[in-house]
Amino acid sequence: MALHQIEIAKPAADEILLITSGDLRLSANQECWPAQRDMEAKLTAAFAQKGFKLVRAHACNEAEKHGFISSQRMGMDVFMNIHPEAKLVFATAAWQYSHHVLPGLRSHQGPILTVANWSGQWPGLVGLLNLNGSLVKAGKQFSSIWSLDFTDDFFLGALDEWLRDGKITHDLNHVHALDKSKLSAESAKLGAELAADLKWRKAIVGIFDEGCMGMYNAIIDDELLNPAGIFKERLSQSALVAKMRTVGDEEARGVYDWLVAKGVKFAFGKDPATELTLEQVLDQCKMYIAAVRIAKEYGCDVIGIQYQQGLKDMAPASDLAEGLLNNADRPPVFAEGTKEVLYPGAPVIHFNEVDECVAVDSLITNRCWTAMGLDPATTLHDVRWGEHYKGDGLDDFVWLLQISGAAPASHFVDGYAGATSERQPAMYFPLGGGSLKGIGKPGEIVWSRVFVEGGALQVDIGRGTVVSLPAEETARRWAETTPQWPIVHTLLHGVSRNQFMARHRANHINIAYAPTAEVADKALQTKAAMFAELGVSVHLCGIDQA
Repeated sequence: MALHQIEIAKPAADEILLITSGDLRLSANQECWPAQRDMEAKLTAAFAQKGFKLVRAHACNEAEKHGFISSQRMGMDVFMNIHPEAKLVFATAAWQYSHHVLPGLRSHQGPILTVANWSGQWPGLVGLLNLNGSLVKAGKQFSSIWSLDFTDDFFLGALDEWLRDGKITHDLNHVHALDKSKLSAESAKLGAELAADLKWRKAIVGIFDEGCMGMYNAIIDDELLNPAGIFKERLSQSALVAKMRTVGDEEARGVYDWLVAKGVKFAFGKDPATELTLEQVLDQCKMYIAAVRIAKEYGCDVIGIQYQQGLKDMAPASDLAEGLLNNADRPPVFAEGTKEVLYPGAPVIHFNEVDECVAVDSLITNRCWTAMGLDPATTLHDVRWGEHYKGDGLDDFVWLLQISGAAPASHFVDGYAGATSERQPAMYFPLGGGSLKGIGKPGEIVWSRVFVEGGALQVDIGRGTVVSLPAEETARRWAETTPQWPIVHTLLHGVSRNQFMARHRANHINIAYAPTAEVADKALQTKAAMFAELGVSVHLCGIDQA
């Protein structure tokens, strides 16, 4: 009998199968496994309370000391033994690679529930949102839920609904389709002009190796990009490393000295295996120079470094370089062998983790903000976590946005002078390298996310405010997450925690500042108008034009 003809027993009516995905890196899986194990125990108890047994569909690996699906092949093999109509729960308490399980989930016919722990220390929320965005792009039906300890009424009520109906209905009343006729005439005109210019001149997105960490949702097919006037230049991270070798030591030292003069503080140590060293930082300065030169060589308007797999074994982390690239005020980079400054007075827009949705978003933001005379510095962040905060004039849910260092210094309190660089965690980056760390400055922002759904480009866009929290609260939140990374305390206007989680199509969110709420509203309208003129479906979140 052929292998695919083997009959798989359907679980009993009271049995529900559980799967989970992890990292490709053994060190990360081992580090995160205790949190995952604890989450699964709580989740199992919650299902038992409802009269159902939660059964793992794959065993823990005693030799590797974790129970994650740790590769795409492993995930495919696990799904070979799962009945296609079984009720299936994907549960994560950690960052995970969605492509480990996406092949099996795409062909699964039974109800699918994705679940994450509400934790900052263990980024299950980040992993959940990435998988959810990937399933949305794939056109796969699923339900999703999240909880601190899986005993709250919100979670238990949603679980009841899924067990009964095979789906969960969330409140999405904050989402409204853009009505172009209600945009201000000024914003509509400028957005249309910028869109026409992009389609006429066209733009190049330089991609240093496509697809990072299983982010299927972060890849946009050329057929969707090209009608908007955006085209890919497919580059290689090996070329980036090769170009780094042509950068002189004095050039790298010049970048480092520029940063020191600006007030950036480097948390140096002596042991390169666990601490930041000057040699690591100088290599990062060479990467910064090499990236700018390659961008210029290929005429790129935006570039993205794949960042982890492969590059982490060849060079220090790219985060410090990425943060510099995204800032208009940055160390000068000269054309090789000349004194010609490349991209003077402007960012070399960088999209972290080669998230092509961020590339499109950042390009559009740059065009709109520049045309309006605003600081065009923009960045993505992970939607890491959040809690309600009361005190100091605040009584609201405050999101914690965080990325591994690609944020521009102009987004920080005191700019470069308020920035530090600390070694990236060794379990992710064996060759080290520093982040660009700071506290998000208080102010008005426009947030957004480009995504693919229904075979078309779409964007969610809304307004927010970055707030200042007391030093002790910031320190507590940093300790609850990743203290080496920048932190942004954010209010998202008109969108509740659960509404955002139910709707958001990615682990990433883009932000850009505006000097006042009024200017932020104008910038949002201009950006929405430009997207619409490019054929992108625009959804206003927390904004009702009625």
